[in-house]
Amino acid sequence: MSSFLLDTHVILWLATDPSRVPVRVRRSLSAAENIVLSAASAYEIAQKTRSGRLPHGDRVLDRWDDLVNALLGSELPLTTRHMRTAGELAWDHRDPFDRMLVAQARLEGLTLATEDERIRDYSGVTCAEWS
Repeated sequence: MSSFLLDTHVILWLATDPSRVPVRVRRSLSAAENIVLSAASAYEIAQKTRSGRLPHGDRVLDRWDDLVNALLGSELPLTTRHMRTAGELAWDHRDPFDRMLVAQARLEGLTLATEDERIRDYSGVTCAEWS
């Protein structure tokens, strides 16, 4: 059994169109010991909603607690340790939200569920099989 941290796009897909998440990943999540949603993802959704890049993100945030409960998961707050690690990652990828999630996954021993190849190619994080 493993514990998963969901990338923001996976949270959005599970909330709005679960068929976008491969069956293999959904099965792994169903069998998981723990599913974790990062506070960083809530912040990312809020930022993208405010900027107009995610028009209906507020609907996901309004249901955030229900989504966590439906996934039988928990929310992972950001700590100073997470943020420091994110800032110190030797990685050219500049997306701060991805860096936060990678840092949390590494420090908390979580498997990151993501389709993002930039994250999947990073050697310091374990990612779920996506195909």
